[in-house]
Amino acid sequence: MLDGCTPWPEVFVDRYRAAGHWRGHTLDDLLRGWALEHGPRTALVQGDTRLTYARLNRRVDRMAAGFRLRGLRPGQRVVVQLPHVPELVVTAFALMRAGVIPVFCPLSYRASQVAHAAHVSEAAGYVGPSMYEGVDHRATAAGIAARWPFLRRVFTYEAPGTSSPYGGLATDPSGCHYFPLDSVDAPPDRPLAQSAGQVAFFLLAAETTETPRLIPRTHDDYTYQVRAAAESITLTENDVYLAALPAEFTLTFGCPGILGTLSVGGTAVLAENQTPAECLALIAQERVTFTSVVPAVARHWLEELPKTQADLTSLRLAQLGGAPVDRRTARRLGTGLSCRVQQLYATPEGLLLLTPPTAPDDAALAGHGRPLSPDDEIRIVDTDDKDVPPGTPGELLIRGPHTPRGYYRAPDDNTHAVTPDGYFRTGTVARSTENGTLTVTGRLAKG
Repeated sequence: MLDGCTPWPEVFVDRYRAAGHWRGHTLDDLLRGWALEHGPRTALVQGDTRLTYARLNRRVDRMAAGFRLRGLRPGQRVVVQLPHVPELVVTAFALMRAGVIPVFCPLSYRASQVAHAAHVSEAAGYVGPSMYEGVDHRATAAGIAARWPFLRRVFTYEAPGTSSPYGGLATDPSGCHYFPLDSVDAPPDRPLAQSAGQVAFFLLAAETTETPRLIPRTHDDYTYQVRAAAESITLTENDVYLAALPAEFTLTFGCPGILGTLSVGGTAVLAENQTPAECLALIAQERVTFTSVVPAVARHWLEELPKTQADLTSLRLAQLGGAPVDRRTARRLGTGLSCRVQQLYATPEGLLLLTPPTAPDDAALAGHGRPLSPDDEIRIVDTDDKDVPPGTPGELLIRGPHTPRGYYRAPDDNTHAVTPDGYFRTGTVARSTENGTLTVTGRLAKG
């Protein structure tokens, strides 16, 4: 386990392996297998770009070799802050194939938040657009490089048909090197031997502070989450997923999202601008079968529905995640899209609650369901950490095979975030029924 991460105790490692949850596969192992099994099928769609599984794997292979040629080394960390484009998926897998650990950072994050993520992870590199929607991301990376000596490689993405205002290859006074992302290409070399117990990537906690915490997700825990989530909604190679939210959101990336869709040979469609009109048009154009949204986005879709002529009959399931939502909005979404609605609650720290997609509407809309894994252990406690009876709200605590045991390089935070016996404090207020169904009602008040 990477220095600064809290490992699972061996007794739990043995338990999760014996149960078949952790199977010793890295995400890179899975992509190679998907390419062999589903080679000519379409894996990713965005605009006019369509990547088959075989082509996706080849691009990952060459970019991984290119990253190594540009000086990145196994175990190093790289901040990834890309728009909603196929390059985000290609880059993530290429870094992992090179043994480098991506640190996913939303494009909406301010320069100070990106700098904090880079500082905590001691990122050796940064991948992002040079300019995007008026924000100079290259300048952000240059500022980090000037402040700390570990960041020495910046890879800039340019949208098709545009060029960088900074030109091509360059080195700044701090010694940081700049490369166009599309120049990161080299003949593939021998694959690295990697352990599934290693950190695959970092997600950032869903918080708006200037100092977001980093969450280490291992290959073992995330491949299990993706597989179990895909099985929970019976995904098949005929499914088409619309990524209507940013891909670095855990809801979009792996609940089951993009990775779950790829795991069964399906197609993931990336909505470039993620506007309601674009998303509804893509459902019709690509014959999308399922998608995932948060309540705020669902309400915007409901406003757009009367204006659209799009044929939405291919859609079978809409996942409604994020903040607690009123039952009326959930019902309206299902009626408006003429599909099933599945409530779920997911956090980057691994908590994933889902209602059964086959449950009667009243049951599916009454709460957030049950934990993903049969080996997820749940407690709901009061302010004294005593378990509360069913129906009484309290803080939700969880430990399980896809819930890390702490934040990265945050020992002080971890003394409060994780109990001595390994339960993660979610900061989420929930209540349970007698049969174990959970309903999230909000967040704990700070202070």
